[in-house]
Amino acid sequence: MPIRRLTLRDLAACADLSEDRGWPREEHKWGFLLTAGKGYGIDDPDGGLVSACVVTEYGPQERPSLAAIGMVLVAARHARQGVGRRLTRHVVSSMGTTPLTLHATPNGRPLYEELGFKVTGRAEMVCGRFTPSGPQPTVATRAATAEDLAVILRFDEQAFGTDRTHIVARLPAFADQLRVAEEDGRIIGYAAAWPNMDTHVVGPLIARDTSVAQALIASLAAHTDRPLRTDIDVRHTELLAWAKERGLASVAFNSVMSYGITELPGDWSRRFAPVTVAAG
Repeated sequence: MPIRRLTLRDLAACADLSEDRGWPREEHKWGFLLTAGKGYGIDDPDGGLVSACVVTEYGPQERPSLAAIGMVLVAARHARQGVGRRLTRHVVSSMGTTPLTLHATPNGRPLYEELGFKVTGRAEMVCGRFTPSGPQPTVATRAATAEDLAVILRFDEQAFGTDRTHIVARLPAFADQLRVAEEDGRIIGYAAAWPNMDTHVVGPLIARDTSVAQALIASLAAHTDRPLRTDIDVRHTELLAWAKERGLASVAFNSVMSYGITELPGDWSRRFAPVTVAAG
């Protein structure tokens, strides 16, 4: 069964595959990843997909400086037959010398370790209805405008460590909210909230410091009636404690893994949450 590139025409098949493994269909997220990145899959002779994954590249188009692997799925009827290993190995090989990263579940981690990935960090998923309490954030926030994009892109590249214009530029259409934090007229953070089933996922969350990240989360929560969900780097202990005090409970932990580099580029102290764990 050959491995081929996926396109938006495969969106429903990808969502079916998610549902087959007990995941939400997440068609909105699949559409974003298939247009911003590269999808790979194996067709099932009986219809649908045997397996799928998505690679999101960052940096110069002709020579990416980093790529994230995500949404690695194998249909239940083909599980434990080496299909996921084969697909992931193909992707790793096709990326050549480009450094790779991914978020691994506890079940997936042994496979990636076998392929040479190393654990470089952890992220904690928290979810729940945000309930404001205690001192309110004093950092000013507002809805982002088109005029903010150039500044957001520069701020994002400093924190993320490489250019991801093709991701950030899609956020106004992908997310229901895109907000910035300001100080003296200068942008010091930004965050988006995008719809995923019955929640709003907060990501990316890029901020100068924890107080700015708190203000952005609070402002996003104030403009939605859905529960919030986000994946926070566990090194941001203060933000995690603050979020849990306001109704967001721990759901799961993922291992942040890398291949070809010992740690992710950029400034982790300003990088609080990814757009989605599938895109790194």
